[in-house]
Amino acid sequence: MLVSMSAVLLLGLLIWFLLRIRYLRWMDALLCGAFGFLLSKTVAAPFAQAFLDGVNGFLGQLRF
Repeated sequence: MLVSMSAVLLLGLLIWFLLRIRYLRWMDALLCGAFGFLLSKTVAAPFAQAFLDGVNGFLGQLRF
Protein backbone atom coordinates (compact mmCIF):
# COMPACT_ATOMS: atom_id res chain seq x y z
CA MET A 1 0.00 0.00 0.00
CA LEU A 2 2.81 2.40 0.86
CA VAL A 3 4.52 1.81 -2.49
CA SER A 4 1.33 2.39 -4.47
CA MET A 5 0.66 5.62 -2.55
CA SER A 6 4.21 6.77 -3.30
CA ALA A 7 3.76 5.90 -6.98
CA VAL A 8 0.44 7.76 -7.10
CA LEU A 9 2.02 10.81 -5.48
CA LEU A 10 5.02 10.73 -7.82
CA LEU A 11 2.90 10.26 -10.94
CA GLY A 12 0.50 12.96 -9.75
CA LEU A 13 3.39 15.39 -9.36
CA LEU A 14 4.69 14.46 -12.81
CA ILE A 15 1.26 15.07 -14.37
CA TRP A 16 0.98 18.39 -12.52
CA PHE A 17 4.43 19.44 -13.79
CA LEU A 18 3.60 18.47 -17.37
CA LEU A 19 0.33 20.39 -17.15
CA ARG A 20 2.19 23.36 -15.69
CA ILE A 21 4.67 23.58 -18.58
CA ARG A 22 1.78 23.02 -21.00
CA TYR A 23 3.30 19.85 -22.42
CA LEU A 24 0.29 17.82 -21.32
CA ARG A 25 -3.27 18.99 -21.81
CA TRP A 26 -6.12 18.34 -19.36
CA MET A 27 -7.79 15.85 -21.70
CA ASP A 28 -4.57 13.84 -21.92
CA ALA A 29 -4.32 13.72 -18.12
CA LEU A 30 -7.93 12.61 -17.81
CA LEU A 31 -7.40 9.88 -20.39
CA CYS A 32 -4.30 8.65 -18.54
CA GLY A 33 -6.24 8.55 -15.29
CA ALA A 34 -9.16 6.72 -16.86
CA PHE A 35 -6.79 4.20 -18.45
CA GLY A 36 -5.10 3.53 -15.12
CA PHE A 37 -8.43 3.15 -13.36
CA LEU A 38 -9.72 0.71 -15.96
CA LEU A 39 -6.43 -1.20 -16.04
CA SER A 40 -6.70 -1.85 -12.32
CA LYS A 41 -9.98 -3.72 -12.94
CA THR A 42 -8.61 -6.12 -15.58
CA VAL A 43 -6.64 -9.36 -15.40
CA ALA A 44 -3.56 -7.34 -16.39
CA ALA A 45 -3.55 -5.60 -12.98
CA PRO A 46 -1.45 -8.29 -11.20
CA PHE A 47 1.16 -8.14 -13.97
CA ALA A 48 1.32 -4.35 -13.79
CA GLN A 49 1.60 -4.54 -9.99
CA ALA A 50 4.36 -7.16 -10.23
CA PHE A 51 6.24 -4.94 -12.69
CA LEU A 52 5.94 -1.92 -10.40
CA ASP A 53 7.06 -4.03 -7.42
CA GLY A 54 10.10 -5.17 -9.42
CA VAL A 55 11.00 -1.60 -10.35
CA ASN A 56 10.53 -0.58 -6.73
CA GLY A 57 12.80 -3.39 -5.58
CA PHE A 58 15.46 -2.39 -8.09
CA LEU A 59 15.32 1.27 -7.13
CA GLY A 60 15.43 0.31 -3.46
CA GLN A 61 18.72 -1.54 -4.04
CA LEU A 62 20.44 1.52 -5.54
CA ARG A 63 22.88 3.28 -3.28
CA PHE A 64 24.22 6.75 -4.05
